[in-house]
Amino acid sequence: MNRFVKTLILVLATLLIGYVASSTIYLLRFPSEIKMTENATHNLNFGLPLWGFFEGETASVAKINSQPITEDFGFRLNTPVTVSTGTEGSAELALGLPGLPIRRIVLDVVPDIKLIPLGTAIGVRINTDGVMVLGTGSFLGTDGETHRPADNILKSGDLITEINGIQMKNKEMLSELIANSTGDIVISLTRDGQEMTVKVTPQINITDNVRRIGVWVRDSTKGIGTLTYFDPASDTFGALGHGIIDVDTKKLMSVRDGTIMPSNVTSVQRGERGSPGELEGEVNTSETLGLITSNTPIGVYGTLTRRARDKIADQQPIPIALRSHITEGPATILTTVSDNETREVDIVIESVNRNTSDETKGMVIRVTDKEFLKITGGIVQGMSGSPIIQNGRLAGAVTHVFVQDPTRGYGIFIESMLGLQ
Repeated sequence: MNRFVKTLILVLATLLIGYVASSTIYLLRFPSEIKMTENATHNLNFGLPLWGFFEGETASVAKINSQPITEDFGFRLNTPVTVSTGTEGSAELALGLPGLPIRRIVLDVVPDIKLIPLGTAIGVRINTDGVMVLGTGSFLGTDGETHRPADNILKSGDLITEINGIQMKNKEMLSELIANSTGDIVISLTRDGQEMTVKVTPQINITDNVRRIGVWVRDSTKGIGTLTYFDPASDTFGALGHGIIDVDTKKLMSVRDGTIMPSNVTSVQRGERGSPGELEGEVNTSETLGLITSNTPIGVYGTLTRRARDKIADQQPIPIALRSHITEGPATILTTVSDNETREVDIVIESVNRNTSDETKGMVIRVTDKEFLKITGGIVQGMSGSPIIQNGRLAGAVTHVFVQDPTRGYGIFIESMLGLQ
C-alpha cells in the first residue's frame, strides 16, 4: 500500500470519526420524545446523513412519506420527512447507521387538543406563598448601637414561609410576629428551591420602640399582560407565556393565590431601538376574570369565572400546532392595543428552534403588519401571551421583544405551555 493510499485512508477515517462524533453529540442533545397529534401531517427535518429505523409493528400509529411503518422500516434523515399520524399511540425510533443505533427516541401520537385563542389584555395580581425578601438593612437601636440582625443570614430572593412555626400570610403578619417576639426567632424559608431554617435576633428600633430584624420584603405584585388561551375541556386558561418575576430579586414568584382582571388599554408607549415600548391601561379591580393557581417559568395558569366563560361562549376552539407542525413563514398574532379591541396582526415566523433549551424562546417572530407597526413600533411590554396562529392552528405565544429591534421577538410553543414536551 503506497503512501498516498495510506494518507487517503487516514483522512477518510478521520472524517468518518469526526462525522460520527458530531452526529452523536447532536443526537444526544435531541429530545427523547417527539409529540404529534393524531390524524394529522407533521414535517420533521433532522438534517443528518443518518438513518432512522422503527422497531416493532406500528402501522396504526403513523406513515412515513405515505409508506406504512412495518418492523425494521428505515428511512434517511438527510431530507425532510413527512409523518402522517393515525390513532393515538407511540412508536420507538432508532437513529444512527444500519446495525449501529446511536439514539432511540419515541414518537408519541397524542389527541388533537383544541383551545380558544384569546389575546385579551388583562391585569394580573398575585399574592406570594410566603413573604419574599428583597434585601437587608440597618437601624439604630435603643442601646445607641447600629444593628443589622438579618445581615448575612437572610438573602435577597429568600421566601419566608414560617416564623416560630407560624405560617406567613403577608408582610403585616411578619412584622407583628417579630414585634411580639421575646428573643431569637426561628425563620423557615425557601432559598433557590431548598428549604432551610435560620435564627435571627430582633433588636428594638429607637424610632418606634418596636423589635425589628432589618429586612425589606414583598408579598404581592401586579402588572398587565395578555391572556393566551382558554381550554373549554377543563375551564382553565394560560397567559403570558413566561413566569412573573420579582423586579428586584429576579426570582420567580411563588403563588399563594391571585386574580386576573379586565384591563382597558388607554395608550401605547411606542417601542424604539434600544427602548422597549409598553402598553398602558386601567385595570378594573372590581371584576374578576379568573383565579390564578400557578406561576411557572412558562406561563401563568388558572380557571376562568363563569361570567368570563359566558363572554367567550360563541368563540370556536381551534387545534393546537405542535412544534412539528410549525414552519418558517407567515402567521398572525391576536393582541389588544386599544380600548377592548382584540386585533389580528400579521407576522412572520423567522426561525423555529425545536430543540431549544429555553422554552420561552422556541420561535423568532417578526411583525410585518404596517398599520400595527405605526402604532406600536412592534412588540411592546404587555403583549406577552399574545397567541400565535399559523395555518388555523394555535402555535404558541409571544414572550419577549428584541430590545435592539422591537419588530422582532421570541415566542413559546403552545406544546411547551401545555406541558406536552
